Order: sequence, then C-alpha cells, then structure tokens
Amino acid sequence: MEAWFSALTLFEKVYWVIAILSSIIFIILLVLTLIGGDADDFGGDVDADIDADTGIGFQFLSFKNLMGFFTIFGWTGIACLEAGWTKSIVIFVSVLCGLLMMFAMAALFYYLSRLQSSGTLKLKNALNQIGEVYLTIGANRSNIGKVSINVQGTLRELEALTDEKKDLVLGNVVRVKEVTDNGLLIVELLNK
Repeated sequence: MEAWFSALTLFEKVYWVIAILSSIIFIILLVLTLIGGDADDFGGDVDADIDADTGIGFQFLSFKNLMGFFTIFGWTGIACLEAGWTKSIVIFVSVLCGLLMMFAMAALFYYLSRLQSSGTLKLKNALNQIGEVYLTIGANRSNIGKVSINVQGTLRELEALTDEKKDLVLGNVVRVKEVTDNGLLIVELLNK
C-alpha cells in the first residue's frame, strides 16, 4: 500500500486524501443522521440561527453538504485522473460534481424538513368548523364553556364563548365564527 501511494503524483495524492478522509467523515455523519444523533454537533455548523426563524429553509452551506462536496469532489477527481484527463479538466469536473452534490443534498434536506409537522395547534384553523357543545356555554359571553370540535384533523375540546341570547347546552351543534386573541372560540348556534 505504501509503495502504491508513494508512486502517485502530488496531484493524485491530494485527491486520494480528500476522497478517503471526507468519505469517512461523510459515512459517520450519515450513520449519526440515520440513528438520530445530531450530526451537526460533530463538526459544528456554518449556518446561523435566527430568532423567530420559521423553519430550516434551504441550507446550501452546512457541514454535511461540505462533506458531500469533498467526497464527490475527491472520487470524481480520481475517476477523471484514471481516465487520463488533464489537470484543468479534472479540477473543473470535480468542482462541478461537488457543487451538484451540495445542491442535491441541500434540496433533499429542505424537502424532507417540509414533510414534518410542528404539531402546534393553530386556532385560526378552527374558524367555520362545526362542533358540539361539551360543557354549557353562558349566554352573552357570561360563562366560558367547552366545545368538542375537529381542528387540524384531531377532535379537541376547546374553551368557547357565545353571543347567543340563551345558554348553549350539551349536544347543541355550533359553528366557530371567531377566535379571540387569547385563544377562546366564539361560537354560534348552527340551527336556530
């Protein structure tokens, strides 16, 4: 093995070292990602966290993507050298393939992140939904009651008020007409 490595030119040695080292790190990152470890803690992350960030977004420059770049860069360069291409073409092709790999990985992680749900209940999604009174709701917003209503695909029991002139009692069918800033539903009797 030493004889083989010694026989390589400096240009070839650089590509082999980059390919082998980045492949090892890339495999470790892949394994950590698959078993649920936070692979970004392994080597740090170039990305900055922004307060009130609403999602991951499209991260082109991250540690995982850089390792993907160097892995493909190295192995593409070795393949081009074995094909007998000139150094300038080898560099151009390996950089191009590495950038394509970075873009593909960034797109993959972006679209995978879009598949996950935050699980946060957004009460605005309850607007115009039909539900049933669970606990008596006082007339003219006099007493908070509860309604059983389907929000975001899940049946929930939420606090509610009404502007109706009579109390809404167990079993009344209601429609959500408003959601207050503090998270109370304002409901109205559906069949008056």
